[in-house]
Amino acid sequence: MDARTIIAGLRDGHGLPAEAARWFADGLADGGVTDAQAGAFAMAVFLRGLSDADRVCWTAAMRDSGEVLRWDLPGPVLDKHSTGGIGDSSSILLAPVLAACGAYVPMISGRGLGHTGGTLDKLEAIPGYGCDVSTEALQRLVADLGCAIVGANADISPADRRLYGIRDVTGTVESIDLITASILSKKLSAGLQALVLDVKVGSGAFMKTPERAAALARSLVDTANGAGCRTSALITDMDEPLAHSAGNAVEMRETMDVLTGRGRSDALYEVTLALGGEGLALAGLADSAEDGRRRIGEAVSSGRAAEIFDRMVAALGGPTGFSERYDALLPRAPVVLAVTASAEGYVAAIDGAALGNAVVRLGGGRLRGDDVVDPSVGLAALAPVGVKVAAGTVLAEVHAADAAAAEAAAQDVRNAYRLASAPPPARRLVQERIA
Repeated sequence: MDARTIIAGLRDGHGLPAEAARWFADGLADGGVTDAQAGAFAMAVFLRGLSDADRVCWTAAMRDSGEVLRWDLPGPVLDKHSTGGIGDSSSILLAPVLAACGAYVPMISGRGLGHTGGTLDKLEAIPGYGCDVSTEALQRLVADLGCAIVGANADISPADRRLYGIRDVTGTVESIDLITASILSKKLSAGLQALVLDVKVGSGAFMKTPERAAALARSLVDTANGAGCRTSALITDMDEPLAHSAGNAVEMRETMDVLTGRGRSDALYEVTLALGGEGLALAGLADSAEDGRRRIGEAVSSGRAAEIFDRMVAALGGPTGFSERYDALLPRAPVVLAVTASAEGYVAAIDGAALGNAVVRLGGGRLRGDDVVDPSVGLAALAPVGVKVAAGTVLAEVHAADAAAAEAAAQDVRNAYRLASAPPPARRLVQERIA
């Protein structure tokens, strides 16, 4: 078997049998496949697509190109994945909440991608928090604490690590088949028994239309189940930021407000309830998604989830008692600039991607892979869609490193908000369930 034959078979519509998938994934991982061959493979998949069975074979081959975790725990191993959005820190809430409900959560997360925020970047706003751990350390932390949110190490799906960068430079990022395998190969490497997916749709998401989001959700659900992991997906609205902030430290403050009960971001909390309830039902820890929602709410209100989060932060190098001191410990930007409405009206629409890109340009994300993130910058007090504002009402606060950056971001915010004389129609936060 060789790369040229496999690529030609894909090109000519003959699919990707399991043996060929394993050979090519191993070749990506060990260098036996060249960059040119990997690019040709990605383009063949992009143009020809994969059948449902071939997609399962490719995902499993990518997963098995590296280490796959094995567990011996008294409860189910469960995780959640989001396709990326603005102001969405539900993963940081869900890991300790699910652990408080009896699940074990090895959450292997990523950094910011394009205009969307990254879970690891937000956690690294906590002084000392370290996301890079060995597989052995991850298993020990999950067994001891119930959860750990960390980055993927080099032993996790090395085939995807190689192909991911090649997709970016070959114009094949948008392939649903390749997206599916990329997401699931990493998640399934964690040895999950159940997985709940949050597929975003709207202006702040990678999937802008309901049709495209539903296609990705169906591909993810069918492939994960085909690979042996019980999985369902919720399609959720990302036509505006999920929370009232976007950025690393500012989002961590809002997340901790929700986790400790000191504040409430309604949309963020609602998505956490919906995803958590779905996940607990999938894992057999709740009789139904509604029963799961109730258990999630109790884990937050009782303080059990905040206690587990504190233990995780300390175990990964952060300060002890973080939930009691987070406001003082998280960094603050030196410049805060209020952006106000120029006229009266209702917030009719928000360009979520524009707000995300504004955070990136402030230094809260990466324009290049080697950029250093400033955890203190971002946007806060974001006015939601549907609210009525008067001239002078604050639409957002810009948190910036200097005045020039603040002014530039303020203009980005003004351009992202659209006001109208009448309120917009209400939208459902959770739009569809796919199982």
